Amino acid sequence: MTHTPIRQAAFPTSLLEENDGPGRNPTGNRTMGDIIARRFSRRGLLGGSLAVSAIAATVGPIALITAGNARAETGSVFSFDEVEAGIDETHHVAAGYDADILLRWGDPLFADSPEFDPANQSAAAQQRQFGYNNDYVGYIPIAGSAEHGLLVVNHEYTNEHLMFPGIVTVADGKLDIAPADAARVAIEMAAHGGTIVEIRKEGGKWQVVRDGRLNRRITATTEMQLTGPAAGHDRLKTSADATGARVFGTINNCAGGVTPWGTYVMAEENIHGYFIGELPAGHAEAANHERMGVPEGAYQWGNFEPRFDVSREPNEPNRFGWIVEVDVEDPTSTPKKRTALGRFKHEGAESIVARDGRVVFYLGDDERFDYVYKFVTAGKFDPANRAANLDLLDAGTLYVAKFAEDGGFEWLPLVHGEGPLTAENGFAGQADVLIEARRAGDLLGATPMDRPEDVQPNGTTGTVYVMLTNNTKRAADKVDAANPRAKNAFGHIIELFEEGGDFAATRGRWEILLKCGDPAVAEVGASFSTATTANGWFGMPDNCAVDAAGRLWVATDGNGAKATGRTDGLWAVDTAGAARATSKLFFRVPVGAEMCGPLFAPDDQTAFVAVQHPGDGGDDWKPFGRPSYYEDPSTRWPDFKPDMPVRPAVVAITRQGGGKIAV
Repeated sequence: MTHTPIRQAAFPTSLLEENDGPGRNPTGNRTMGDIIARRFSRRGLLGGSLAVSAIAATVGPIALITAGNARAETGSVFSFDEVEAGIDETHHVAAGYDADILLRWGDPLFADSPEFDPANQSAAAQQRQFGYNNDYVGYIPIAGSAEHGLLVVNHEYTNEHLMFPGIVTVADGKLDIAPADAARVAIEMAAHGGTIVEIRKEGGKWQVVRDGRLNRRITATTEMQLTGPAAGHDRLKTSADATGARVFGTINNCAGGVTPWGTYVMAEENIHGYFIGELPAGHAEAANHERMGVPEGAYQWGNFEPRFDVSREPNEPNRFGWIVEVDVEDPTSTPKKRTALGRFKHEGAESIVARDGRVVFYLGDDERFDYVYKFVTAGKFDPANRAANLDLLDAGTLYVAKFAEDGGFEWLPLVHGEGPLTAENGFAGQADVLIEARRAGDLLGATPMDRPEDVQPNGTTGTVYVMLTNNTKRAADKVDAANPRAKNAFGHIIELFEEGGDFAATRGRWEILLKCGDPAVAEVGASFSTATTANGWFGMPDNCAVDAAGRLWVATDGNGAKATGRTDGLWAVDTAGAARATSKLFFRVPVGAEMCGPLFAPDDQTAFVAVQHPGDGGDDWKPFGRPSYYEDPSTRWPDFKPDMPVRPAVVAITRQGGGKIAV
């Protein structure tokens, strides 16, 4: 059957989340906004003006007590001169720091890699070069060194209009992208996945080791193994794989993690955008695909790769949406999709060892009105035997969070046969529960959240931070004191405190650290400390990091000329004492970019950040004022050369003269 590519206007793939409509959760489960409002109204904290009631409801009692002190003395644990918020063509870092470009899209990764030639790209070259749109960044020490290790980086997706010359025309101020061909699709597939590359600090500056024996590219065509309870299930079988245990590639890898035993985990997020076609009427996977938003059709891969056309391969989407584990110590190893951790739009997989030796992974499902999860391994981590840990992710319990208005929460197990997760409700076994983890969460009564992204445990304080980016689809009848706007455009950050300080506990309490947005606009109801300056507030928290000192750093996605009048960036956020909820801008990205990463080296002397899709958009930035594309970008960061396109890149931030960051 011949599939003819259809010309389509430029699709903002960096905004897949914005095109999901009102969310895919069909339940009437009580939302986090409902719970927050009820909790704080019961405390009797609400009253007075809209702004006062909103701040009181969201900031919580700890910050209320300390707010007066914060006016006089910040008591911040961060020491640096704040960057001025704004928008321009380049990046900016706090005074006294260097922000050096470490890796750019197209950079050679191997001794025999071709040099980057943007006018003559090929899939073969891209497979030997750094991929596109770097997102998660992790560091795995070599011989315990903080200055010599493996950098692991996700490549989430591609922006065709910024990548390829000669494919864009402009009509009536809008971009039109020419239909893809097989060669272009092959390059895009090679630009997805991840990179493992050896790096070394020499003379205070980080360098890529091009002949590192462990260097590796993972792409959308790399052979992988499905493991765990769902492996081999009929719903994972295709015409190309009768076993249901072998799959090619990983896609839309957003955040991720590094395990305590030194493997690299990649989270598959917005997999719906890669599929086209229609299922036959009444097909058994119809409801499952709808809950995941499949097919969405942002990419044209299915016209050239039949497995991405659901009319041809209806089970192929079930083979994506998992956590992928890569053994970085063996560059020939087969990556494994660990089905025990469930299938949904994974944002990341940050982990920590619980007091009894089991390992806990925190997981966000990045869509409006979806859930927060965690996975607790059945086996225990053995620090003296790496080999014994390599399959820990194949057995354990996946939980979904349910929040209560009294400030408590519980983790509900997604276990077949328990509660509503039975054959009567369409779950014949544990494989079905994991393949349809979202529907299992629906039936368990999990709490719909405002786009859960990074969920980061803090081993120093015992706190778990949940980044909730936004929910612009909140209807007017869902406005409440904690969300005093019809569209929660700026998001908020929640803290979880597991019972008894045990990360493997099944219940605990929650608090809001801060609600984001401009605190100078009363209607927004932001709850930053009054010590936060005009440069220090932010919207749309996305990724985060906890440094070796236990301090919280937040990266954002969605700030820009139209939304906030400033770019995305990296903010240092105080979480305790008089300075609680005080934020300071440390680094900001160029126009059109998203701030990803971040990551701190084990000695806190380097911050690695990933600048994703720089130059995207351009319409709303007045100095440019038009759509941005390959030949006419809003910036040529980071090279600023007329023969080089804009390039996503990883940046290494170090203190001039050496030393720890922000101390």
